[in-house]
Amino acid sequence: QVQLVESGGGLVQPGGSLRLSCAASGFTFSIYHMSWYRQAPGKERELVAGITSTDGITNYADSVKGRFHISRDNAKNSVYLQMNSLKPEDTAVYYCNARHGYLNNNYWGQGTQVTVSS
Repeated sequence: QVQLVESGGGLVQPGGSLRLSCAASGFTFSIYHMSWYRQAPGKERELVAGITSTDGITNYADSVKGRFHISRDNAKNSVYLQMNSLKPEDTAVYYCNARHGYLNNNYWGQGTQVTVSS
């Protein structure tokens, strides 16, 4: 059974840092494109960062470039999101996503809350 379990969310002051983790199981993690999305109250879910399966190429939303860093460890079936210089507008539920276009599979975690507030 496919599972994506996020952890690492919480309350942090503006300017602080958090590291989100996503532990995957039930599928061949190494061949999947992994991403982090977020959804703030009253807003649509948006892509934050992604990393390819084979060569680890990354992409970021303009709003987080230079502050967030996505990485993966295929040996641990995990993907991470290091978030630095956090702003109140980063407050959202953050979701882990696994996607494989050829297999037409798209999996989501349950989300972890990140709140940036003083």
